[in-house]
Amino acid sequence: MMSGPGSGEAWAIEALGITKSFSRRPVLRNLHLKVAEGSFLTIFGANGSGKTTLIKLLSTIARPETGSIVIAGMDTRENATQVRRHLGVILHQTLLYDDLTVQENLRFYGRMFDVPRLEERIAFVAHRGGLNSRLLHPVRTLSRGLQQRAAICRALLHDPAILLLDEPETGLDRHASLAFWNTLASLKEEGKTIVMTTHNMEWGLNLGDQVAILAEGRIAYQEDKATLSRATFDGIYHRYTEVSP
Repeated sequence: MMSGPGSGEAWAIEALGITKSFSRRPVLRNLHLKVAEGSFLTIFGANGSGKTTLIKLLSTIARPETGSIVIAGMDTRENATQVRRHLGVILHQTLLYDDLTVQENLRFYGRMFDVPRLEERIAFVAHRGGLNSRLLHPVRTLSRGLQQRAAICRALLHDPAILLLDEPETGLDRHASLAFWNTLASLKEEGKTIVMTTHNMEWGLNLGDQVAILAEGRIAYQEDKATLSRATFDGIYHRYTEVSP
């Protein structure tokens, strides 16, 4: 298992003793997770293992039944609004308003987060996301892939220190997927803390510098990627999930 941060490092995310159930069915069971500042953690897990639930708890969209989550030094129960200013979140839902244009959505979120020089920032993230020509289009008129790219722009608009990504490659075509790969690689180089769930082994192992496996409602495995080959990790994943990756 991964050790704590080295000298001079700090935890960006600490989740301790987290439980969450739906209709009395336990999804997360006494889960513990720590992520160091500036690291890129990829979380793998079978369908139904609780990956989306975990991201929603970390992003303050949902609350755990027991346990504590501390992000950027703040408890999410007591400081949810302040915590959100440090987070960029990408879920299966885009969190965009369908009847507004991409530009109107970005302006709305930019004002919510008091983004300085907002129009310049909108232009920057739109260029980064390849959406310059779509800014005036209502979100509902865009393909699923373009909506996901708009959601990526939304998540990056306020330049958050921590990114929480739940299978962000979903719905992206090959060109958009490559562009987003490059964006994530750049954000990693900029020192962002990134937590990403994915089924894509190539994405997860090449982008992340740490890997984890969520199984039976817990982080069953977490390790630095540098110590692992693809074949070794395939075997570990199979052992914890009992399905082939």
